[in-house]
Formats: sequence, structure tokens, C-alpha cells
Amino acid sequence: MSLTHTDHEGKASMVDVGQKEITRREARAEGYVYMAPATLLLVKDNALKKGDVLGVARIAGIQAAKQCSQLVPLCHPLMLSYIGVEFALEDAPSADGQARIRIETCCRLNGQTGVEIEALTAASVAALTIFDMCKAADKKMHIEGIRVLEKSGGNSGHYLFDAGADVAGSAV
Repeated sequence: MSLTHTDHEGKASMVDVGQKEITRREARAEGYVYMAPATLLLVKDNALKKGDVLGVARIAGIQAAKQCSQLVPLCHPLMLSYIGVEFALEDAPSADGQARIRIETCCRLNGQTGVEIEALTAASVAALTIFDMCKAADKKMHIEGIRVLEKSGGNSGHYLFDAGADVAGSAV
């Protein structure tokens, strides 16, 4: 297997997708923001001074996916047909006493290249926005688990994350 973003001399290069077939492409990604249960309650009750945390994070994730080619070098500008950003508030504390917000994003288009980076960028920026809006209430927050959950379309076919499989070395 070789890297796709290097030319025959090993220099960084944008992939030419002009000869690829237009197919329906979709990618889903996720990420988690861990926080104190009291902070999650503030988010749930919309009681933070900065405002509607999840509403702002949803818009931030959507905007980030749309701006992906401006943020990630060599990423193609895409006309996304759909961007979704959803949240699940998980208030049952984990073993270390943390609650969390699960972020799941979905990006779709009919095009010549995949949308995994757009879905990952949406999840990342949504997580950063939650962190930013809650940081005054909780200094111990952290972000984890940003990954592709599923992708479809294109030559490489369907990919579905398997939490039980060894993902080291798996290609997306």
C-alpha cells in the first residue's frame, strides 16, 4: 500500500480525482467530550453563561465540514449535500466519575472523492466548541475517541468500524 498524497518523487501532492467515477459517498464519525456530571447538567439545562452549547456546537461542526479544504492541506473542496451533527448526553458516570457528550457526524455527497475528513473535522470542531463553551465550568474536561465509524462509496467500498477488531494498520 502506498500513500495517496505523494507524487512519484515522494513530494506532497493533491490527488487527481478527475478520472474517478461520481458515486454516492457517505461517512460517519464520532468523538467524545468527557466532563464532570455537574457540567453535563449545566449543558442539559442550558444554564451556561455562553448560551446554547449544543446548538452552537452543531453549527460549528456543520461550518467546519463546509470549510474542510481551507483547514486541511490537499483536501478537495466539496459540494456536500448533507451534513449532520448529533449529540447524546451520557450522564451515567464512568469508572473515573466522568460524564460525557457523544458527538456523531454524517457527511454525504455525490462526487469523486470521499468525505471522511469532512465528517472527522465536523466531530472535532463540535468537540472543541463544547470544550470552549464549558471550560470556565470544568477545567478537567478532555476530548477522546475521534474516529471514522463508517464510510461508503468509491472504489474502496464499505468500511465499518469494529470496536473488537485490531484497528492498528487498518486503512480507511
